[in-house]
Amino acid sequence: MMNDSPACLSVGLLVADHICAPIPHLPQSGQLVLTDRLELTTGGCASNVAMDLARVGVKSGLIGCVGDDAFAQFVIDTHRDAGIAVDGIRRIAGVGTAGTMIINVTGQDRRFIHALGANAALSADDIPLDLVRRSRVLYVGGYLLMAGLDPARLGEVFRAARAAGVTTVLDVVLPGPGDYWPQLGPVLTETDVFLPNRDEAAIITGAHDPKQQALRLREAGAGTVVITAGDEGLTVVSGERRLLAAAHRMPFVGGTGAGDAFVAGYIAGLLDEGSLEQCLAWGAALGASCVRSISATASVFTRPEAIEFIQQHPLQIESW
Repeated sequence: MMNDSPACLSVGLLVADHICAPIPHLPQSGQLVLTDRLELTTGGCASNVAMDLARVGVKSGLIGCVGDDAFAQFVIDTHRDAGIAVDGIRRIAGVGTAGTMIINVTGQDRRFIHALGANAALSADDIPLDLVRRSRVLYVGGYLLMAGLDPARLGEVFRAARAAGVTTVLDVVLPGPGDYWPQLGPVLTETDVFLPNRDEAAIITGAHDPKQQALRLREAGAGTVVITAGDEGLTVVSGERRLLAAAHRMPFVGGTGAGDAFVAGYIAGLLDEGSLEQCLAWGAALGASCVRSISATASVFTRPEAIEFIQQHPLQIESW
C-alpha cells in the first residue's frame, strides 16, 4: 500500500514502448530500413499521464499490471525514479509485460503494433478504495481495451470516488469497431470528465461531427466531454456550456502520447482548481509540447515552462 496519498491516482495501461525515429518509408518484404535511433521507453495511458504529471510537479500513484519479464522491472523502475508511487503495480506470473512497437514514417501518422500482455489482468479490485478516497483525482486510461475491468464494478469505484469528493476522469482505447455502450454506460454516468479523441468518439456514437459526438456523450451521463482532434483543436460540452478551442502549433517530431499529455494537463488544471478554460489551456499546452520528440513524455513541459507558454500563447476559445 502506498504510504502517502497521491493527488492523482492513475489507473490503466502500462506499456514498454519500442519506438523508432522517423524513417523515410516502410520496409518492403525482406528489406532493411535504417533509423537514427530506437528507444525503449514507458508508455500506455496511465503511465504517460503519471509521468507527465510528475513533470509539472504533481504527485501521482500508479495502479496497473506488468508481467514477470525484464520489461516489467524497467517499467517499475522508470516510474519510481520519476517520483511516482508504484506500490499499486501488480506483477503477473507467466505473462509478458504489455508492449507497443511504434513506427514513425516521415510525413505520416504513427503506426502501432501492440501486445496487451499483463494489462488484460487489471480489474476494478486492483483499485484500493481507501486510497481512491484519499486522492483528489481518479483517472482511468485505456478503458475498453482491458477486458478485466468490469463495467459495473468500475462504475461502483467511480461512484465511491465521487461520494468522497474525488473527481473522476475517463479515457478510452478502442480495439476496433464495435458496440461499446454496454461497457461505457455504467461508467459514464459516474464520470466527471470524459476525454476521447474524435475517432474514438465516432466509433462509440456513430456521429462524425465532434459537436454531435460531445452532445451524445454528455447525454449518456458524462459531466464534461472533451473531444480532442489533434491540430484541429477541441470540442467541449460541460453542463450548459459549449466551447471550441484551437490547437497550438509546434514543430512536429512525433505524435505519440500527445493525447495523454492533454489529459495530464487538464488534470493539472483541475488540481489547481482552475476554471474550465484554464483546464483546457493546461491540456492544450502539455499536449502541444509532447509532439517535439518521438517519446510519449520526454518533451512535455515542466511546470515553469507550461506556465510561461500559457501566458505567452493564450488558448483561443469560443462558444458554439
